[in-house]
Amino acid sequence: MENISARFIKAIIKTRIPDSHKGTYGHALLIAGNLGKMGAAVIATKACVRSGVGLVTVNIPFMEQLTIQVSVPEAMINFRENFIDAYESFSAIGIGPGIGKNSLEKKILKEIIKYSEKPIVFDADALNIIAESKKMLHKIPANSIITPHPKEFDRLFGEHSSSGERQNTAIKMAAQLNIIIVLKGHPTFVTDGSNNFLNTTGNSGLAKGGSGDALTGLITGLLAQQYLSLHAALLGVYTHGLAADITLQTQSMETMMITDVIENFGAAFKQIRAVDFADLEE
Repeated sequence: MENISARFIKAIIKTRIPDSHKGTYGHALLIAGNLGKMGAAVIATKACVRSGVGLVTVNIPFMEQLTIQVSVPEAMINFRENFIDAYESFSAIGIGPGIGKNSLEKKILKEIIKYSEKPIVFDADALNIIAESKKMLHKIPANSIITPHPKEFDRLFGEHSSSGERQNTAIKMAAQLNIIIVLKGHPTFVTDGSNNFLNTTGNSGLAKGGSGDALTGLITGLLAQQYLSLHAALLGVYTHGLAADITLQTQSMETMMITDVIENFGAAFKQIRAVDFADLEE
């Protein structure tokens, strides 16, 4: 098992191209939010926009359009009720934060799994829907990323009595399903079935609602920028945690909010880019 180090992250982060444009950095689609859970959509969308992706479209219920247009004007919108299966027009898709488990959301999830040829990021209610119909697990596109917390992980793969047991199952299932598993916790564990990593950033200020939504948005945005799935997961987890550590400069673990953390994504990216390999220990 390997720690996610500053050296590793510095080596995989991409350099922005001087003469680039928004099309250079991909178009992410987030399917998030529902009545009473639009905060999850706002958080995921803000995090996705902060990832460096060129364009973000968020799929939400029609009645909730003002929530996104006011909170994240940088994002575009399409509507849950008129969802068109133009999945391949997007560079990456993230689904799950706050969507609920109604029949429409179940239908959209099943269609995406059936027809998308690109990796997808699955979180929250998307994982809970899959847990109720586990045969869907074996239809997930190759190199997709799932981001369960321990309870969601157990719903998918059975009860476990320790984090070590979950990690062993994650390694086995990631290899079997050809996916990346991000098992959230402290530390967060990331595996593709062959390569296994423990995160080295983050603190218990992240142990609050919304943290996972931000991670989903961030990873989806990185995936849209053509990072390898494993690299998108590792960079997302490390940056998310690093931003939380930076937030402790102005907030305590008690008062930290995930919106504070998202505001510090920029400082986290700057810190990663400032790493000097000569100053790092072997």
